[in-house]
Amino acid sequence: MKEYYQMSRTEAQKSVNGSTHPLSEDQIKKNQQKYGPNALVEEKKKSILQIFLEQYKDFLVIILIVAAIVSGLLGETESAIVILVVITMNAILGTVQTVKAEQSLDSLKAMSGPEAKVFRNGDVIKVPSSEVTIGDIVMLEAGDYVPADGRILENASLKVDESALTGESLGVDKTEEEISGQDVPLGDRTNMVYSGSFVSYGRGSFLVTAIGMETEVGKIAKLLKSTSEKKTPLQMNLDNFGQKLSILILVFCAILFGISVFRGESIGDAFLFAVALAVAAIPEALSSIVTIVLSFGTQKMAKEHAIVRKLQAVEGLGSVSIICSDKTGTLTQNKMTVEYYYVEGKEVPAADIDLEEEAQKQLLRHSILCNDSTNKNGEEIGDPTEL
Repeated sequence: MKEYYQMSRTEAQKSVNGSTHPLSEDQIKKNQQKYGPNALVEEKKKSILQIFLEQYKDFLVIILIVAAIVSGLLGETESAIVILVVITMNAILGTVQTVKAEQSLDSLKAMSGPEAKVFRNGDVIKVPSSEVTIGDIVMLEAGDYVPADGRILENASLKVDESALTGESLGVDKTEEEISGQDVPLGDRTNMVYSGSFVSYGRGSFLVTAIGMETEVGKIAKLLKSTSEKKTPLQMNLDNFGQKLSILILVFCAILFGISVFRGESIGDAFLFAVALAVAAIPEALSSIVTIVLSFGTQKMAKEHAIVRKLQAVEGLGSVSIICSDKTGTLTQNKMTVEYYYVEGKEVPAADIDLEEEAQKQLLRHSILCNDSTNKNGEEIGDPTEL
């Protein structure tokens, strides 16, 4: 079977909808039930109880719990209560930080919920992008985000910024003509548009061919979900320290137990003495100190507008030496700024342009006339080279 970019517009519509007519209301409902919402599937979120219990997975915390139980059995109720209170405080701190970070991320997602203009029942209407379904005809103009993958049907100088997907900073000129050839690279499929890209110029319409997790962005999301979570250097060091400490304490207590029995003390008294020593040797404050220090780090980063989901990530970031990142639109704004003008053989800083000077005034006027970007409600829309 042909790929959509290899089909003509008519072939693509017949392949998806069975005809060249837009979807009826019944077809829209059937497709929405069949294909589901146009959204990336998220992993099932952990409950607050699950997040709280996960704080007890640390090896050192497990040792402290064992120490608290043994202290209680030996009648050292105060020691047992102190250890349990410290452990619980650590767990509460970690849980609060994780939940607050998740809530911040959810609020950011809610703020960025885009809408799409679709052709339904003979009219162009706005719907939430999550309601766009396969077979819909979506209308595009400069400033719109592309809500799904699709085959272009109409094109009027349409130019799309696909930097979020391909890393290409320049807008891609689109066409409605079919493309011949097998396994054409994503960036060369100029008769297709992809979810997550942005219309920088022109207008057009496209037939939705993939939504949600079946889009190119969705395929990337699937790959990210398959990655396993690794422990941070701090977690590995604490686990290693806890294991070594527990072995050292057990060996030391066993030696003291043997010496006590050898000196004629009863086995029961010698055992109680060894266990009491083991409980006293465990640094119950270590875990709480680490948690408090990391929470201070997250608060400091929050003031710099950085959201930290997990406390341990703060220490991990301190160990990072190389960061691989997309540049365009991530590290840069994907905009070009004029810093200097060259007028009559002189270099003039942009801030020092004098409109009383006829040559400088004419230069600005010609620059504006050669520019197709627009400003809607304070938002600059157009080609990145013209903003």
